[in-house]
Amino acid sequence: MKDRWFHNKITWFSFVFSLLVIWVHSYNAELYLGKSPEMEIVYRLEHRIGDGLGQIAVPGFFMISGYLFYRDFTWSRLGEKWNRRIRSVLLPYILWNFLYYMGYVIGSRLPWMTDVVGKGVIPFDLFTAVDAVINYTYNYVFWYLFQLILLILLAPVLYPVLKCVWSRILFLLFLWYIAAVKKELPFVNADALIYYSSAASLALSKPQWVERTGKRSQCQTAAKKETCRQVLWGLGMIGGACAVYQAGLRTAFVPCFVLCRLMAAAGLWMAVPAEGLPEAKDFMCHNFFLYGVHFALVRFINKAGAQILPPVLAVPLALYFFMPFLVLGIAGIIGRMLRRWVPLVWSLMNGGRI
Repeated sequence: MKDRWFHNKITWFSFVFSLLVIWVHSYNAELYLGKSPEMEIVYRLEHRIGDGLGQIAVPGFFMISGYLFYRDFTWSRLGEKWNRRIRSVLLPYILWNFLYYMGYVIGSRLPWMTDVVGKGVIPFDLFTAVDAVINYTYNYVFWYLFQLILLILLAPVLYPVLKCVWSRILFLLFLWYIAAVKKELPFVNADALIYYSSAASLALSKPQWVERTGKRSQCQTAAKKETCRQVLWGLGMIGGACAVYQAGLRTAFVPCFVLCRLMAAAGLWMAVPAEGLPEAKDFMCHNFFLYGVHFALVRFINKAGAQILPPVLAVPLALYFFMPFLVLGIAGIIGRMLRRWVPLVWSLMNGGRI
């Protein structure tokens, strides 16, 4: 029962994080209003959501991914874990990047789409296609998946380091130092490694903190008190994240923003009891497809809308606030069509997730 609650909670959080990511990529003030006082008003309102609430989404994804990869991890399961991620991460990464590339190639050659694409005529050749697939050239929101693939490949290095408490502490301190001095690691982002490794460490050492799988009292009153304590701890961490964020704004100290996002995602997880969540709906299980398709839909809706809708303050604001739900509805229709007509393609585009 608890395992089912845990996976249901993962689905809920992945769904909510997917909606937040859409807000991060939906800024449209200057597109509709140009350089004007109205644009400044809309810009500030949108960025308060996107730069505040929306910025916990990708760290949350890294933390979920890190925890799930190292949950019940042993050396004997490394091949199994990698094999599953080939289907759920690598193949969709290749497919989506290729589809975005082909979309830009075709769209840049259609007269009525040229202005929407806004990149001139995209070359159609093998070198450009390979670069687009490997380096997510025309699908830059997949930088997250590129980082995740590298982190998954680092498992033989990360596991022994994170398994031992002292090496884990030293490693995380080193990562925080790298973030503080604004140094760059080869290939992998230090902040991504912090989110991923922090959650992985919990999976290896304290899974009961995340899944509440420790021995629990059969007394209902005691169980309710424990849930209340967990919720209060979560709310306290969210409050602490807000304070750290304000400190980061005043000092421009990068670790403040990293710590804020880490605390906010972890605090939100603690503040929402798994037992209180209703069963996730079918459309909430299609988060990979939603993440993959959302940028194309957001870009098309905003750019097409800017050409046909009046340039008044209410238009970009309304589109911004409703964009996650608009994209969710359109993605749901496309997803149902794909599942019905080309189920194999749909499975690949959704990371093999059912």
